[in-house]
Amino acid sequence: MRKILGCIKKADKDYQMIEDGDCIAVGVSGGKDSMLLLYALFLYQQMKIKDFDLIGIHINMGFPNMDFTEADVFFKENNITLHHEDSQIYEILKLNAEEDGRLKCSLCSKFKKASVIEAAKKYQCNKVAFAHHADDAIETLLMNAIFGGRLSTFKPNMYMDRTDTTFIRPFVYVFESDIINACHHTSLPIVATTCPMDGHTKRQEAKELLWGLYEQYPMAKQNFLKMLHNQEKLALWMKAVDK
Repeated sequence: MRKILGCIKKADKDYQMIEDGDCIAVGVSGGKDSMLLLYALFLYQQMKIKDFDLIGIHINMGFPNMDFTEADVFFKENNITLHHEDSQIYEILKLNAEEDGRLKCSLCSKFKKASVIEAAKKYQCNKVAFAHHADDAIETLLMNAIFGGRLSTFKPNMYMDRTDTTFIRPFVYVFESDIINACHHTSLPIVATTCPMDGHTKRQEAKELLWGLYEQYPMAKQNFLKMLHNQEKLALWMKAVDK
């Protein structure tokens, strides 16, 4: 966990994510990333670097057979609050599925985000933390380049004026391999997803494409992360402005 906490501390310092007096809601899906984020932020809170409150919020999407029993026991034993909020997201997704029956991941993401914000407001939280990590950021950049013709990824710290909510992503310097190792060493209970789209998305294809690059060019992994914040070396084409 030392490496994870060090990455959180660096991200917090670089992007001013957490301030004294914050109340942070962590969006918890049950997967390794979000489960570890809630636990890691709890440990970061104990370090007394910042004075903030923390809760976890799980939106019950409606996917069948997701069992949070062990997770609830773990967080209760560690004095970490995890709220469960019901929703009709799965039913809505099925009604708006593609012609081949595939669920729309982009629509699911929007519904989840809106539901977490609503719950965060309910518990008087001013910030929402998501567990998007370094690999997610690189994959997002690649997908936006391939499918959108643009170089962009999500921001580590982003204020949404429409909802008066700030999104923070404390794992932006953490790689997925670090998360897997930390979950193993802490025996963190993980809730297996029953989403029918898991492992069958464009993001999974981007992930596998990057795996191939990393195998051939191992240095690319760290360099791709550096690329996301290496502002001094940014050099893109700039069109002339008509006078």
